[in-house]
Amino acid sequence: MRSRIREFDNSTLNESVRNTIMRDLKAVGKKFMHVLYPRRSNTLLRDWDLWGPLILCVTLALMLQKGSVDNEKDGGPQFAEVFVIVWFGAVTITLNSKLLGGNISFFQSLCVLGYCILPLTVAMLICRLVLLAEAGPVNFMVRLFVVIVMFAWSVVASTAFLADSQPPNRKVLAVYPVFLFYFIISWMILTFTPE
Repeated sequence: MRSRIREFDNSTLNESVRNTIMRDLKAVGKKFMHVLYPRRSNTLLRDWDLWGPLILCVTLALMLQKGSVDNEKDGGPQFAEVFVIVWFGAVTITLNSKLLGGNISFFQSLCVLGYCILPLTVAMLICRLVLLAEAGPVNFMVRLFVVIVMFAWSVVASTAFLADSQPPNRKVLAVYPVFLFYFIISWMILTFTPE
């Protein structure tokens, strides 16, 4: 009986909404810090969630959207296209990892891949700010440098978390799709130009 009372006290059912939101925001913030300072750790894998990846994907999709909502012929990726590319790419990499014999769960992999979009989201924010200046070769070189650095950061961060989950003789086969996934997102960021 005493263990049931303790279990009920520790459950989140009797927790206030404010405490729940603050707990979740702190957890998302800790995972962002793990991505900003990547090191081999199981913390991101152990306590997985999809709140951070959802926030990052929506933010990236909104920043990549061009012009007005009713202008369909602006040539840029629309919100749904970016959203689908990010989530379909993450699901494909996760399935590849599982088929190669990885010992990571489906949602753990989605969590890591989604959180590791953080550097690319920062790159998009910096590129949007750089694009406020007048266009030219220096502008492009700054954006290229930022995107390359953040692309490398995303790849290094994701492989730091995912590398130990793969068999030693198949790590390259698991990392290559991750490289392509972040390359496609980086390419969308680099080729973005406002109207």
